[in-house]
Amino acid sequence: MFKFIGVISGFFLFGFFGAILGYIVGVFIDRVRALGAGGMNPLTNALRQAVFLETLFTLMGKLAKADGQISQVEIDHVEQFIQKLGMTTEHRTLAIAWFKKGADQAFEIEPTYRRFMSVCGHTKDLKQVLLVYLIVIALADGHFHPAEEALLTEIASHLGYDQAGFKQLMDMVLNQSRFGGQQANPAEALEGAYMALGVSKDSTDQEIKRAYRKLMNQYHPDKLMGQGVPEDMIAVATEQAKEIQLAYDLIKKNRNI
Repeated sequence: MFKFIGVISGFFLFGFFGAILGYIVGVFIDRVRALGAGGMNPLTNALRQAVFLETLFTLMGKLAKADGQISQVEIDHVEQFIQKLGMTTEHRTLAIAWFKKGADQAFEIEPTYRRFMSVCGHTKDLKQVLLVYLIVIALADGHFHPAEEALLTEIASHLGYDQAGFKQLMDMVLNQSRFGGQQANPAEALEGAYMALGVSKDSTDQEIKRAYRKLMNQYHPDKLMGQGVPEDMIAVATEQAKEIQLAYDLIKKNRNI
């Protein structure tokens, strides 16, 4: 029922894309009602999920276009990303539409920032997960194009990150993403493990444990879904959590903790 209300309301308020957004919000509400979600506010959570999904794929399109053109490699990466997530047919169709919208040269990005911040901005973890997903996608071809890095810095700024905070997050994600490759040089592997947790070799054992627990808590599936990350988007966070675990295990082994 709510999906039809959402389509009609969204269309009258925002046109075609408003109808799509209204539909997905309505679907989430209907599903939550069917499951009997106790005291959770289904409208709030459904809206967060819908806005998160739209923002992610719209900004992915913007990133792909950042260097002036979208290559077949980038298109393939997005397709692989969608397949890897095991997205529903409904979400896959929306994701592709939003990706194309973001890649349009005439697309104005400011309203996307404002909507995301108004709906999801009070939740730090949700902002961080959005940035992590975008960094992972930008890294899919093995390197950052300067235009991609500049756009990511701009996005981070709109999400409330200063330059130092974004650089720390970037270093953490870079090392989390590379860590599974198991560097040949043990010293480099250990240094990467520290950076993956956002700490250093000078950090105390207690500081390292706190950083590890904080990261694992941020990537916990139930917490992410509760804050507004759609269920079929959890796969990337799960992979990051595995890399964090590998990094922590190496540090523990090295320190005997």
